[in-house]
Amino acid sequence: MSTISLHTIKKQWKLGLFISAIIIGYVSLWYTNNLVKRLSYEESKKVELWAEATRMLSETAAPNVDLNFLLKVIENNNTVPVILTDENEKIIYTRNLDSLRVDMPGYQEKELLEMKAAHSPLVVDLENAHRNYIFYKDSLLLQKLRYYPYIQLFVVVVFIVVSFIAFSSSRKAEQNKVWLGLSRETAHQLGTPTSSLMAWLEILKAKVNDDKLIVELEKDVHRLNLITERFSKIGSQPVLEICDLNKVISEVVVYMRRRKSELVNIDIESESFENYIPLNNNLFSWVIENLIKNALDAVPAQGNIKITILNKDSQVIVDIVDNGKGIPKRNFKKIFKPGFTTKSRGWGLGLSLTKRIIEEYHKGKIFVLRSEIDKGTAFRIILPVKKV
Repeated sequence: MSTISLHTIKKQWKLGLFISAIIIGYVSLWYTNNLVKRLSYEESKKVELWAEATRMLSETAAPNVDLNFLLKVIENNNTVPVILTDENEKIIYTRNLDSLRVDMPGYQEKELLEMKAAHSPLVVDLENAHRNYIFYKDSLLLQKLRYYPYIQLFVVVVFIVVSFIAFSSSRKAEQNKVWLGLSRETAHQLGTPTSSLMAWLEILKAKVNDDKLIVELEKDVHRLNLITERFSKIGSQPVLEICDLNKVISEVVVYMRRRKSELVNIDIESESFENYIPLNNNLFSWVIENLIKNALDAVPAQGNIKITILNKDSQVIVDIVDNGKGIPKRNFKKIFKPGFTTKSRGWGLGLSLTKRIIEEYHKGKIFVLRSEIDKGTAFRIILPVKKV
């Protein structure tokens, strides 16, 4: 399975979980709203029954009326707040209001206004063309139930966010351990044959008179030693020293020019002749190598790669620009993730290492400044001038 398909599967899982969360939220809201509607309907019927019982009690001369039953109907309303007023909306009777505040000045009038806004009043027709009004609002249980699904969703979202942050932190810590172990093991495995090669090189110097061969072997052994040192530094906190950034980049460019096509140009342009900033030479040169290698893979047969060094306030900016095939905008952040690659042969670790070296070890920033398909890509590195 390719690394791209792994990222696709991961993206599909995230999308699936997001859609599932939306469905769960919708079902929860739908079910609760239906329940609220049913309870609201039952409460309105209860108030209507209460209003009818009140009307019948007012008709004291009505025959065949069971007063005890009517009183029981009125007393059974223990949840729905109601206010009975005369035709001039003067409060006659209240029920199920806050017992601690019911006698406070203005409290009943305030509740009456809320009830007017909540529901239309029920009319109780009395004798002699008089009437009373019954105002009511939803019970406390119904009010809480209306907000319950939103509170539930909020709690679920907070739980998911906290869990995601905790999982991401745990995964990042685990990745750091893997990086550390992998780097140390790689440095260890490379160290033994490199030391052996250095010993054999000394023997060859004494027995072989071919200076050109010896020089080339020295370069290769030095290169292996440099790679070993790089991996050993990845596994620990590297020391930053004040170095000339221009010189470090120039040395990498010289090395890469010998390993590219003659039809591809690599140029350097700097605002200043020297730029002394805190760097780890070996690791930062690895960053520039990776970016140039990626650019060489992306450019056409006749390509151009330009490295620009700019000074801005307390920062130095390095832009690596090519005229290659470009990067889709959706992949601007993905390309720095471990394992992501668009190459048929590749581990997807180069830019991930690059980001780690720049941001964690040098406290700088690296990102895709711009990119257009079939026109080219510009990477930007921002480094602090002062020692961090």
